[in-house]
Amino acid sequence: MTQSQEAPIRIGHLYGNLLNTYGDNGNLLMLQYLLKKRGLNYQTEVNSLEETLSKDQYDFILFGGGQDFEQSVVAKNLPSKALALKEYIESDGVLLAICGGFQLLGDYYITAAGQKIQGASLLNHYTERQDNHRFIGDITIHNDEFNEDYVGYENHNGMTFIKEPVKSLGKVISGNGNNGQDGTEGARYKNVFCSYFHGPLLVRNPHLADHLIDLVLKRRQEQA
Repeated sequence: MTQSQEAPIRIGHLYGNLLNTYGDNGNLLMLQYLLKKRGLNYQTEVNSLEETLSKDQYDFILFGGGQDFEQSVVAKNLPSKALALKEYIESDGVLLAICGGFQLLGDYYITAAGQKIQGASLLNHYTERQDNHRFIGDITIHNDEFNEDYVGYENHNGMTFIKEPVKSLGKVISGNGNNGQDGTEGARYKNVFCSYFHGPLLVRNPHLADHLIDLVLKRRQEQA
């Protein structure tokens, strides 16, 4: 079969009707554009509060960010999907989490108002808050794995601290990153990529989107 005739790549937009702050849906549009450019078929669906999730349901998952209210709603529903997400992640499923999605994959995050929101504890990180301050502005980081830079825009009150075996997505060249202290930005674990970048991330960094697609295709081949 030619690539265009193969089974479509299944894309799941996790809580996509609730978490799409700062146009994070643009990450999905960029991924779809590059898949089409490669002659690859795809199908996309929103998986939200009413839908179930299984570990083999998708080839790629986007977990975006939202305001604190929407994220608190998602946090209450997330335990129903946590086991499937854990199995998906541990089996090298490709997942991109932005801002709130990044925070919710960790142990917990503290909102700007001081409320503690429990995360899914799927990645080893946690998020504290800043008092009357946000990290806002352009940011550039360097990713050692691919030896390339990523540019974006950050706007977050949270201060995220990652711990082993989680690695950062990149080292901060300019900007604040996860917490403004340790020079890290985002997170990387297996085929999970997390970032505070809005912009959106993949639109401004299509080379990263290409890496995600390569990982999706590699995993599909290994599972065939």
